[in-house]
Amino acid sequence: MGNGNKAEMLIAICAVITSAIAVFIAWDQGRVMRAQQHGSVYPVLQADGYVSADLHVREIGVRFRNSGVGPALIESVDMLKDGERLENLKAYRDELPDGYDLSWTSMVGRAVAPGETINALRISWPAESISAVVQAETAAKWGELTMNVCYCSVFQRCWEVEGLALNSPARRVKACTRSEEDVFENLSPVNQVQDELNPELE
Repeated sequence: MGNGNKAEMLIAICAVITSAIAVFIAWDQGRVMRAQQHGSVYPVLQADGYVSADLHVREIGVRFRNSGVGPALIESVDMLKDGERLENLKAYRDELPDGYDLSWTSMVGRAVAPGETINALRISWPAESISAVVQAETAAKWGELTMNVCYCSVFQRCWEVEGLALNSPARRVKACTRSEEDVFENLSPVNQVQDELNPELE
């Protein structure tokens, strides 16, 4: 092989190496940019139960808070007792002390903005109609439940988090399956009336 051919071969090899390096740099920059994009919209959802009391009102409830930097798109909210999913919370609603006022917010399909707190469920009593002991017992009964929430970022990266009495760190999942029904919506007074009118459906 002549010196000319050797030089051409060397130039060709250098060109291939340079191209490979350029491709790797472009791929790495793309990876970094994607990571930055995901990081800039990373939601951190917390779902917990709360108990509060003042001179006039005693209440228990469930609230969602997004402590991240991007919206949390909630796809499903499931309530579990001893690891078993509950179809609804009617049994817990029926055991509430008399005189309560119940308000709820549908969470399935909702986007929780960064820094936003939403009271998904609020059950309250006039302070004179329920003692602190009964309030604590009622909260402990609801505290037997575990709430499993699946949510995603705007880039469809998804996580599951367990909450209510205790919060656990969110864990990555491939995808969320949208709930057909909302467990909080099913607690509404309208559904309670329907239950009473249609006991055979229980």
